Amino acid sequence: MKDSIAYGMLGNESAELVSWRAEVRDFISRHLPSELRRKVALGLKLNKADFIGWQKILFAQGWFAGAWPREFGGQGWDLCKQLVFSQESAIQDAPAVIPYGVNMVGPVIYTFGSPEQQREHLPSILSSDIWWCQGYSEPGSGSDLASLKTVAVRDDDHYVVNGTKMWTTEAHWADKMHCLVRTDREVKAQQGISFLLIDMKTPGITIAPIVTIDGIHHTNQVFLDNVRVPVGNRIGAEGQGWSIAKFLLSNERTSIADTGPKLRFLRHLLGLYETLTASKAVPDSRLALLSAKMAGVEIQLLTLCALERRYVDAWAAGKKPGAEASLLKIRGTEILQALTELAMEFEGPIANAHDPADMHGTPADLRTGAQRASTIAHEYLYARCWSIFGGTNEIQRNIIARQMLTA
Repeated sequence: MKDSIAYGMLGNESAELVSWRAEVRDFISRHLPSELRRKVALGLKLNKADFIGWQKILFAQGWFAGAWPREFGGQGWDLCKQLVFSQESAIQDAPAVIPYGVNMVGPVIYTFGSPEQQREHLPSILSSDIWWCQGYSEPGSGSDLASLKTVAVRDDDHYVVNGTKMWTTEAHWADKMHCLVRTDREVKAQQGISFLLIDMKTPGITIAPIVTIDGIHHTNQVFLDNVRVPVGNRIGAEGQGWSIAKFLLSNERTSIADTGPKLRFLRHLLGLYETLTASKAVPDSRLALLSAKMAGVEIQLLTLCALERRYVDAWAAGKKPGAEASLLKIRGTEILQALTELAMEFEGPIANAHDPADMHGTPADLRTGAQRASTIAHEYLYARCWSIFGGTNEIQRNIIARQMLTA
């Protein structure tokens, strides 16, 4: 199993993809700073500089925006190459690429934006000099995004924006926000939404931190009180926001199952099992039960990887997406939660004493068994969120029912 994780043997790959996987692995081994690699491997919380530093290394290689068309500074990677890159990056303990700029608003700008907007925003996204957040969800408008109430009223060459955005990840780090607002309340809900780019330094913006169940500040509530946004910051036509939002979400297909970090966590789980076995502190009967559970979740994860590869191959060949992304989201969430639950079993009662401060250490700190268990508890707690964000699993099941059972 360790070899299959290390070499990404997740299904039948073409010779080209096998070579690409090896190239990604080799690049990361040579260019990922050792301290940053260790920080990721230990499950410590990364800061903004950690992410930006790695993204700039990728940018220098031409890989940060690999999926972008070449005319906008990308490499034109197809979906299969994108999947291999994201998987191998996680397996090799590289930080995740933060998606809000490069994978979300960037494609929106080069697809729907004017030449002036492209010149203004794309270079700073590529260089990671501007950090973006996403203003979609609101109190009462999460999975039912079309019910959003943040309103933008035209005032000459500006919009005046009032409302609040909820669960805005890393808004406290952001320079700009891409935001859905309601510009027309007289038409059908989806038709009255527009897509704005908002400078987070604009007067009237207040950011309130939200500390999630794991004790970490990831997300925020953003209040917008008479925030003046130039009309030139609107992407596309007024009322086109819903179509743009659907386009943006479609670009997340290759990351919806998030198999790379799960494969990395499985490797960590195998290490915990070996430590437990070597300690001789657990009865053989208990070890046998844990071994059977681990085999079960391992099989589920590798099956998810194979299913993901099948879907991505089909999308890359031109198949129109259906309910597949919802299936991947649900199974990805369930398997992540199963992995973290099993890790908690391995750690035992010590994992119940989670201290968020343990997430903010450095690789040079002495990592005690209690600190290791604390980071496992963090993974377990944060995995609860995956049932909610990105569209709750209940909503995903409704999508599957509509698309597959009523066809």
